[in-house]
Amino acid sequence: MVVDGFFGKLGMVTTSDHASVVSMNLFVALLCACILIGHLLEENRWMNESITALAIGLCTGIVILLTTGGKSSHLLVFSEDLFFIYLLPPIIFNAGFQVKKKQFFRNFMTIMLFGAVGTLISFAIISLGAIHFFQKMNIGPLKIGDFLAIGAIFSATDSVCTLQVLNQDETPLLYSLVFGEGVVNDATSVVLFNAIQSFDLSHFNSSIALQFIGNFLYLFITSTMLGFLAGLLSAYMIKKLYFGRHSTDREVALMILMAYLSYMLAELFYLSAILTVFFCGIVMSHYTWHNVTESSRVTTKHAFATLSFVAEIFIFLYVGMDALDIEKWRVVSDSPGKSVGVSSILLGLILVGRAAFVFPLSFLSNLTKNSPYEKVTLKQQVTIWWAGLMRGAVSMALAYNQFTRLGHTHLHGNAIMITSTITVVLFSTVVFGLMTKPLVRILLPQSKLGTSMTSSEPSSPKSFTVPLLSNGHDSEADKGSQHVGRPTSLRMLLSTPSHTVHHYWRKFDDAFMRPVFGGRGFVPFVPGSPTEQEVLQWPRP
Repeated sequence: MVVDGFFGKLGMVTTSDHASVVSMNLFVALLCACILIGHLLEENRWMNESITALAIGLCTGIVILLTTGGKSSHLLVFSEDLFFIYLLPPIIFNAGFQVKKKQFFRNFMTIMLFGAVGTLISFAIISLGAIHFFQKMNIGPLKIGDFLAIGAIFSATDSVCTLQVLNQDETPLLYSLVFGEGVVNDATSVVLFNAIQSFDLSHFNSSIALQFIGNFLYLFITSTMLGFLAGLLSAYMIKKLYFGRHSTDREVALMILMAYLSYMLAELFYLSAILTVFFCGIVMSHYTWHNVTESSRVTTKHAFATLSFVAEIFIFLYVGMDALDIEKWRVVSDSPGKSVGVSSILLGLILVGRAAFVFPLSFLSNLTKNSPYEKVTLKQQVTIWWAGLMRGAVSMALAYNQFTRLGHTHLHGNAIMITSTITVVLFSTVVFGLMTKPLVRILLPQSKLGTSMTSSEPSSPKSFTVPLLSNGHDSEADKGSQHVGRPTSLRMLLSTPSHTVHHYWRKFDDAFMRPVFGGRGFVPFVPGSPTEQEVLQWPRP
């Protein structure tokens, strides 16, 4: 009896493990299919890899629904840990590692305006709109914390579709703004969401409001500093210990692990891991990447890009399958009109909330620019507005965190919010995403793509010669500003400190940072490696 029971349990475990292996095989095969079909549709006017993965996920979900008799629609169960701990870090780190730092920091104030201040404006509009409309619709017993969480959830943008269309060499200013805003926006939304969950908002007063603001600023500053420190620590260790003289594999492994450690440390201390790993990526590309051997530079550049690419495809593929989760749709099946109404209101609030800050903040940003080439034109503003209309995996993950327990819910109001989030993500990604390529080509014709910023700047780690910050005197756009009329006092007040910061940063970086942490101009001496012959030829700062 005992033996039979043991082998019976063993058989159940083996069957369960085999089912997991089958699911993983199918999922990996689908990932391969997404890459192949995305490649074949590269030149398509409408499609891109994100929409391709989403569409394949939807089709797969339908097939699974039919084969399981309507019991399930996905191969894997949604897990916030899977998303926030394993899939998001390589995407955000690679964004910082590959960013064109010169453009990013030149437009840093505009990016922070859009990414931080703009997200707060969008959050306020969506939250107030949700309170106003959803209480009248009587969708369920939602509290004030739920309404504010809805504002944070739908303030998180997903600009992947637009970034796949834009070219950062042809439209460096626009790409920098859309890209930078997307990262800061995600970090701001997650910080807002976490702050909402950590406060008792049932008795909201001025004291709680001040604590909320203080906590928000604390998370922003400490998360950024942790990213800088982690990046500098990796640069110092690799520069001092010369890992490459024994094994380039150790260099690559240390860079990957230090990047991931920065993310996990931020999670450990309840900080914004997105901001931490993003700025860790920037610092690593400026210092650490130049301290490793030539072969390690090539390896890390492609390894980080590949991990990020696979993680993005994985997320969109899963979102497509999870959209048909029958359990949540069954809970709201008695009121489909209400679910559609909630989704429509949320889409309307997203459109209004986005427009409420893009155009006014662009006007304020343009006041600080000396050169017309540096100003954000109306067509570029429309592109930025459009880029932020899509919602993606961050919104999905935050919605699951707020309205489900371990991915499941049986409460009518919570189920409506989950299905509405799925609807908004699908509609915005597919409909808005399909229209992105044609819209960008209409707004930014190929012949005029280079007019926003005429200089084409290489970017580390794609180039070995770009400093972290520019003093603003080496681009044609800056040269063109000599012919512009005398700036207003407001413009001088806002723009002059920026150039001063750039100038003094470069002097400080050359005098103190690079001698300690390495960076551009530092070549590790590795006997027998190609860099041994290049030491004397390598440009010094």
